[in-house]
Amino acid sequence: MGFAVTVTWWCEHAWLGDTVQAGVLITVDDGRITSIVAGAPATGASNRLSGLVIPGMANAHSHAFHRALRGRTQRDRGSFWTWRDLMYRVADRLDPDRYRALARAVYAEMALAGITSVGEFHYLHHDTGGRPYSDPNAMGHALIEAAADAGPRLTLLDTCYLSSAPDGAALQDGPQQRFGDGSGAGWAERAEILRDQTRSRPGVLVGAALHSVRGVPVDQMPDVVEWASAHSAPLHVHSSEQRAEIEQCQAVHGRTPTAVLRDAGALGPRTTAVHATHLTAGDIADMSASATGVCFCPTTERDLGDGIGPAPALLNTPGLFSLGSDSHAVIDMFEEARAVELDERLARQERGIIGAPTLLRAATVDGQHAIGWADAGVLQVGARADLVAVDLNSVRTAGGGATAETIVFAATAADVTDVVIDGQVVVADRRHVRVDVAAELSKAIENLLGDS
Repeated sequence: MGFAVTVTWWCEHAWLGDTVQAGVLITVDDGRITSIVAGAPATGASNRLSGLVIPGMANAHSHAFHRALRGRTQRDRGSFWTWRDLMYRVADRLDPDRYRALARAVYAEMALAGITSVGEFHYLHHDTGGRPYSDPNAMGHALIEAAADAGPRLTLLDTCYLSSAPDGAALQDGPQQRFGDGSGAGWAERAEILRDQTRSRPGVLVGAALHSVRGVPVDQMPDVVEWASAHSAPLHVHSSEQRAEIEQCQAVHGRTPTAVLRDAGALGPRTTAVHATHLTAGDIADMSASATGVCFCPTTERDLGDGIGPAPALLNTPGLFSLGSDSHAVIDMFEEARAVELDERLARQERGIIGAPTLLRAATVDGQHAIGWADAGVLQVGARADLVAVDLNSVRTAGGGATAETIVFAATAADVTDVVIDGQVVVADRRHVRVDVAAELSKAIENLLGDS
């Protein structure tokens, strides 16, 4: 993505830290903010952004191909496990070309929603039957190219996935064979190749992921943990998502998934536990002591009936609290943010537990940091120039005022009007500048699934 030399943006309102200022003039040079002046009049030389401008949001947990399931898994009542079976059938039909087409449209949908970075939890590595492509990272490159076309930065959380149960049972025949690298060392070898291949690409980071305690045997975890540590890379892991997973882990290991990860050396400030829905007091203490972060995905967690995680307790730990859209039941970070509070209200029958500024930070700066973009998520000098303008006069936001509360508790993705990523316009007047998003989504999913 090429950068403009110098450009100025006049924002009707802008969220600067925890305060909203009016008439904010932001100067951008080579994709970074070089000056911010509040109380400035609009000038003829400035690009105008109406409404309230917030920093670019981060989707810290994505499975791009799950977008093809939207609406389809609602046709028959089922559990997480029946949903997973359908997801595996979709995975079995993907190849690099189909994956790139689908992911390009999905990442463009994210851009329309104000998402400027995405953490892609990527485990669909190989061809059918587990046969490596001639380039063993062909599927990863499909995602990288898709993000480059669509605009958001990409953290490819390359995922180690070796087993089908906490006891280390082999991957099942069928789609699961596409996920495995044989061993943790085999995963690390392939991940190192991908890192070398992408080292000079702007807007791309390669991170690491352990699929889960059922997806990676304990004796294989150190290879992944050590690779992430050697490269100071983000390390993400599905953890404590369903009660059945925890029961299986207890039966095999005699302790919770969090404790297994602790003993494997996988917890720490670069680690993000995704979901973290069913935690014990000891789990929370371990995560706090290690400054391990979490990523809640409320729209997916409620879609699958997984439960409500202990957000207030986790927000009181040193770890980052981020948000993701996971299976893309919807792609709307405002909805993810407010759901953290609204779910807690239902559980406690009490209001006002988590404030809007905290939730907005989770969707912006904490999320960006959780996927490795430490210079994004804030409107300040030196930061990446990610600007997201939110309409304050839609039928949802009219009358609410230029406040974090309006953004978090009233706005939706449909209220995002303009998106600038690294100083480049990606969305203008609610339209993606390069991708016909709805048409490409329809075509990609039709090509993948037909009438099934």
